[in-house]
Amino acid sequence: MLAPVTRIILLGCAGSGKTTLARRLAEQTGAPVIDLDAIWRGKTQETPEFRQTLATLHAADAWISDGNFAVVTFDLRMPRADLVVWLDRPRLTCAWRAVVRVFRKGEMHKPRDLLTVLRFISGFDRQNRPRIEALRLQFGPGVPVVRLRTDADIAAFVAAL
Repeated sequence: MLAPVTRIILLGCAGSGKTTLARRLAEQTGAPVIDLDAIWRGKTQETPEFRQTLATLHAADAWISDGNFAVVTFDLRMPRADLVVWLDRPRLTCAWRAVVRVFRKGEMHKPRDLLTVLRFISGFDRQNRPRIEALRLQFGPGVPVVRLRTDADIAAFVAAL
């Protein structure tokens, strides 16, 4: 059993299952999901509006924060987090999920974005992960990290909450 956590940051590559896990954790804990992709959609990350929205939402006592956005948000999110969950899924799994999700009804991800997303997934471990890790350590050095690689890891983590 994990110690009680009320503020969780979910990190991982596109297609790793962050949003799916966020929904499961919200059901399990009752904490609201802060979906950074949905807030960002149609805005520039560097706008005061984006940051103010995130600052307000992350000031709450409980939340599940779904998304990376490390450069522009970790100074706001990491100091308040109780736990960071890294979804370390294989690139092929992430790519497959990215392809499949663009065909789901009501999905905000569109086929026209697929090539960009697949390039992002391809370079994630080389380009994004090191930058995210460095910023995680800068803004939340004492925040515990759980790394989940498999469906069984994820199921056991959710059950332990």
